[in-house]
Amino acid sequence: MDLIKQNKFVFLDGAMGTLLQNSGLKLGECPEVLSITNGETVMDIHRQYIQAGSDIIYANTFGANSLKLKESGYTVEQVIFASVQVAKKACEGTKTKVALDIGPIGEMMQPTGTLGFDTAYNIFKEMVTIGEKAGADLVVFETMTDLYEVKAGVLATKENTKLPVFVSMTFEQNGRTFTGCEIKSMAVTLQGLGVDALGINCSLGPVEILPLAKILVENTTLPVFVKPNAGLPNLVSNSYDVTPQTFATQILEFAQIGVSMVGGCCGTSPEYIQQVVKVLKDTPVTARNVELESSVCTPSRYVKIDGVKIIGERINPTGKKLFKKALVEGDINYVLKQAIQQVEYGANILDVNVGIPDIDEASTMVNVIEQIQAITDTPLQIDSTNADVIAKALRIYNGKAIVNSVTGDIAVLDKILPIVKKYGAAVVGLTLDEGGIPELAQDRFIIAKRIMEKALEYGIPKHDIYIDCLTLTASAQQKEVMETLKAVRMVKEQLGLKTVLGVSNISFGLPNRELLNHSFLLLAMSAGLDLPIINPNVESMLDAVRTYNVLTNTDVNSAEYIKAYRNQTATAKIVTVTAETLVQEGSQPKLVLAIKQGLKQETILETQQLLKTELPLNIVNNYLIPTLDEVGLGFENGTVFLPQLLQTAMVAGFAFDEVKKEIAKTDTAEVSDGVIVLATVKGDVHDIGKNIAKVILENYGYNIIDLGKDVAVDTIIKTLKETGAKVLGLSALMTTTLKSMQETIKAVRDENIECKIMVGGAVLTEEYAIKIGADFYARDAKKGVDFVKNIF
Repeated sequence: MDLIKQNKFVFLDGAMGTLLQNSGLKLGECPEVLSITNGETVMDIHRQYIQAGSDIIYANTFGANSLKLKESGYTVEQVIFASVQVAKKACEGTKTKVALDIGPIGEMMQPTGTLGFDTAYNIFKEMVTIGEKAGADLVVFETMTDLYEVKAGVLATKENTKLPVFVSMTFEQNGRTFTGCEIKSMAVTLQGLGVDALGINCSLGPVEILPLAKILVENTTLPVFVKPNAGLPNLVSNSYDVTPQTFATQILEFAQIGVSMVGGCCGTSPEYIQQVVKVLKDTPVTARNVELESSVCTPSRYVKIDGVKIIGERINPTGKKLFKKALVEGDINYVLKQAIQQVEYGANILDVNVGIPDIDEASTMVNVIEQIQAITDTPLQIDSTNADVIAKALRIYNGKAIVNSVTGDIAVLDKILPIVKKYGAAVVGLTLDEGGIPELAQDRFIIAKRIMEKALEYGIPKHDIYIDCLTLTASAQQKEVMETLKAVRMVKEQLGLKTVLGVSNISFGLPNRELLNHSFLLLAMSAGLDLPIINPNVESMLDAVRTYNVLTNTDVNSAEYIKAYRNQTATAKIVTVTAETLVQEGSQPKLVLAIKQGLKQETILETQQLLKTELPLNIVNNYLIPTLDEVGLGFENGTVFLPQLLQTAMVAGFAFDEVKKEIAKTDTAEVSDGVIVLATVKGDVHDIGKNIAKVILENYGYNIIDLGKDVAVDTIIKTLKETGAKVLGLSALMTTTLKSMQETIKAVRDENIECKIMVGGAVLTEEYAIKIGADFYARDAKKGVDFVKNIF
């Protein structure tokens, strides 16, 4: 849009919820409905921001989705039309634009939650199509934590409207969102999907967001915006600790790093925006010279293609009878084992190919990708020549993928490159066309150049174009081996593109294939190979990559080399996974490995096997609880992220189910008599944090009574008396509902109910939790588990 193309600052608005609360919004009342019931108040707030200098105001539509409005008495269309029209009327006589403001849907996405990608897409589609009809000038997705949910929203907007799309996610000080998404992963994924601006909002104040914004501006060429909170909340005074003047001074630092749009989030007001405009109105926008790098990612893992990165080749039916059998029989467990083992042995990216006759390749590819995404955060290369398969796979892939592959045939390029561009993927071009694979390097180079030029025409950036010069078998085309290496060098040096090779093709039909593969890999890396497609389970291939990275100064200080070989003197070996074996050899029990690796079927089978020789409670105490504790510790240390934590807990739940079945046969006591009541306090409609705690606690074996969100004090007291629960868990996300939490705790104490109370929520601190009478502050679900274990 023209507004963000000008070389001057664009001023956004500040908080809406805070001002609505000051205007009489009651606890538990839906703020979006006020656009219908009290439109003048909402309009007055918009006008205050416009008078303060806002160029873009956000309509009062943050939670105006079908799930959150289900019990409001109003439809999505009624609320969005009213909200946008109120905002448009406030803008009359000015140049201020109106953004359709969209926040998180309010449920966690699959596989860790229940919200499906298509369901999320349809919820957002309804909102954006209504918003466009109502007259919104753009769409802003804000306060997002889940990159998968954002992708659904962006696609819904771009496929069903002509509105520009801004996206801002909310990060913690560690540079990750609540679900573990990295800033770099956000940047490359959303820029690839074609959004118009990227930003960071909420959770933190200007000082805390500044270093995060620096990472963002260095990893996107898009305009960048920030809407920080007014510092950090003071829970005693129910206010924020940064004044408008200080806020504006701190915002000035964002101008110096290249941020070009600024506003405020929680705790800010028109006075904050007025001060920001005063400070920045005559300040020029700092120019940014960003050179984007070749990369792939999932939300929690960003892989920069600098030096040699390994693409694991094992998820491919070619020449693999067991793999073909598994695909035909729908044995997804076999496929997942291949994925896990390759990652364990050093694959940076996993190639996924399911192309065999007698199956629906598209649905199989989608299922395999969804299942792999549930157990590992390693990026994927989608390996297919079928445009429909590629499109469906890229649509549900969470992050930025590689597509392998296109050929130099113009018809193929015209069919597949638009799909690659739409979903922001990287693409591998094969140096062959309708005439086959040229023998000479020069001819392969010509095809590579043609692929590059065509990809650039479609808007695919150069750093996302990779070339495979094609490995021919030495047994049949021995003289062409050096031509392949020569072509790799030409592509790298003359076109400046990243290169890919399927290394093991070199040795087909010859004895001691491992030796040939190892030697060819060394030659290829020396010629400029960036992405070898190899079997990472073969140690000699990893040896070649690691030693090459040391000798070329890619592995600085030989850190990775030393880590791999510090205690190793053994010779190379090949590890083979069969349908009957578990993923990894080692000292850990198979059940523990299956749970940690997210293998549902394997977990059930291993539990059933152990129950033949061990007591049910021994399995709980010696296997399930220690495994959950270990993964929970990884979560605390930042080596495991929320999706992996929840996946582990859910898989452990299947083992727990088997244990409880066995106990039921002997008619003995339950595994755990620990009853816990969970509730989000009155007035607060946010329950994701509570739901996460529920999943984790349930899979430790506790009996959870979930009262839901916006729960009245009387309901909580009645439930505690009826159940005799020893623990009450209370959640609040908004500073305005902390009073409800305090009142709930007081009411429980006044009734002399003997139970321990733990509290949690993004706005809480340990000091405040103790002040309001709680027994424990659960910073996260794992801390809550630790507290509960001590009680029971």
